[in-house]
Amino acid sequence: MSVIIAGCGDLGIEAGLRFAAAGHRVVGLRRRAELVPDPIEGRSVDLRHEVPAIDQDAEVVVVALAAGSRQVEEYRATYVDGLRNVLDGIAAAHVAPRLLVVSSTAVYDVEDGATVTEDTPARGGTPTADVLLEAEALLRERAPEAVLVRLSGIYGPGRERLVDQVRSGAARLAPTPDGSMLTNRVHRDDAAAAIVHLAALDTVPPVVLGTDDEPVRLDAVLRFLATELGLPEPPVRTEGDADRRAGGGEKRLSNALLRSTGFTFAYPTYREGYRAVLAGEGTRHP
Repeated sequence: MSVIIAGCGDLGIEAGLRFAAAGHRVVGLRRRAELVPDPIEGRSVDLRHEVPAIDQDAEVVVVALAAGSRQVEEYRATYVDGLRNVLDGIAAAHVAPRLLVVSSTAVYDVEDGATVTEDTPARGGTPTADVLLEAEALLRERAPEAVLVRLSGIYGPGRERLVDQVRSGAARLAPTPDGSMLTNRVHRDDAAAAIVHLAALDTVPPVVLGTDDEPVRLDAVLRFLATELGLPEPPVRTEGDADRRAGGGEKRLSNALLRSTGFTFAYPTYREGYRAVLAGEGTRHP
């Protein structure tokens, strides 16, 4: 099987290496092909501005684009224009590969702590989430048979923002338990493994949520990290501290559909995943 990874950054490289380990030929598309490791074949192309050449024998195309900032213009150039160029490349090659496109669970504007599944309406609600929905609408118009893989917050090697906050003493707990935001996450390796898993299925759902088993209050994660690092519990946030509550709503993401396909997580919760991060396991790809 020949696989093309359009957007061969950290997640794309990890998925590509896993495809290659399974015996498949893998081509990685990104602006700087020299950063793509063997055995992936790197090709230099700026997907935001160029239509890529798609190999005639491509059986799987994974679109794993990553914006360089949270500016709306950067999001649109990356996720909408980049996807459009990949779709144009597929059309020009007259091939019909299985197409998997990585999106984000940020498209769900749920704020009441409810459980979110693939059937939950995606309504955006922030400028960047609205751009992601624009890209998803383009995908459905041009390639209705494609698979959308909506990932929650990715963490893993080199993605250690919370660890750094706890280590530096910058982390703060909410004044009340209810004041701590619900968070959902997935380890990079599990996200990549899920992409490879879905590509191999005979039948794939049109939308799949990629998230681990346990939605969790942020404070629980901060306390866990402090314990693992042998540090005191972070102090409670005061009125003078900046509120680090981020966007993305207040929701509990379900991975029941992904698990029903036979997928098994290497890191089913933040505990296993962050222990691996703290142990220095894995590498963040350039």
